[in-house]
Amino acid sequence: DYVVVKMIPDNRLPPRHLHSVHTGKTFAVIKWESPYDSPDQDMLYAVAVKDLVRKTDKIYKVKSRNSTVEYTIKKLEPGGKYHVIVQLGNMSKESSMKINTVPLSAPDALKIITENDHILLFWKSLALKESNFNESRGYEIHMFDSLMNITAYLGNTTDNFFKVSNLKIGHNYSFSVQARCLYGGQMCGEPATLLYDELGTGTDSSATKSGRATDVAAIVVPVLFLLLVTLGFGFVVLYMRHRRLQNSFTAFANSHYSSRLGSAIFSSGDDLGDEDDEAPMITGFSDDVPMVIA
Repeated sequence: DYVVVKMIPDNRLPPRHLHSVHTGKTFAVIKWESPYDSPDQDMLYAVAVKDLVRKTDKIYKVKSRNSTVEYTIKKLEPGGKYHVIVQLGNMSKESSMKINTVPLSAPDALKIITENDHILLFWKSLALKESNFNESRGYEIHMFDSLMNITAYLGNTTDNFFKVSNLKIGHNYSFSVQARCLYGGQMCGEPATLLYDELGTGTDSSATKSGRATDVAAIVVPVLFLLLVTLGFGFVVLYMRHRRLQNSFTAFANSHYSSRLGSAIFSSGDDLGDEDDEAPMITGFSDDVPMVIA
């Protein structure tokens, strides 16, 4: 014996397993499951998005018969904080979660140029790689003094450079540049940080490294040049000696045998050096007598 029992769906239950699948700068993909398995009809969900920074609310309606529902929340702000609530359209029990969107990237190529009584910070425009950034928003600059253990806000600018004065000799500083924070400092970009740790010599660490590299190059390059000149001179000397030996051998070969006289002749030419004048000239060898030279 058996009995079949069909449970009555309870539409007052909350959606299950609400979580974030992917979060970007201006959107977030969320997913949840229906309050009960295998719904037999379309279910209407209400997705409420509360902006915890701006203190505003938005409600979206999602209709689906699937057991698993995926939805993309758009038009969010980089670096924002949101509270997401999902429930059935009949205002049943709810499921909630918090989402933090990805902040704007840090500015690229932050550099320091040292002047007589101040320094200049330079960086690339953030609008070159961030379509969601407007130059009118500007940048803000912070400075950390490691000796005093103090962080100071230096100001903001809409330019791609900033002048810093009144720095103390012997102090180590770290400068950071980021997209200007909005709404009471709650929505900021990622900071680009650069260490300036050799103020006593009037140079920053990057300039010092490049200066040292330049000094090494100033020593190595002349040495290499002298070595190349010496090797070239040596090759020239060897080549000249080779030509002289070749000419001497040619003169010796030409004086060794005369087809006109039919005899071997040893001459005392200048190319072969001085020979003994008293040595008699050897002549009169016949063709059938082998010639032997000791």
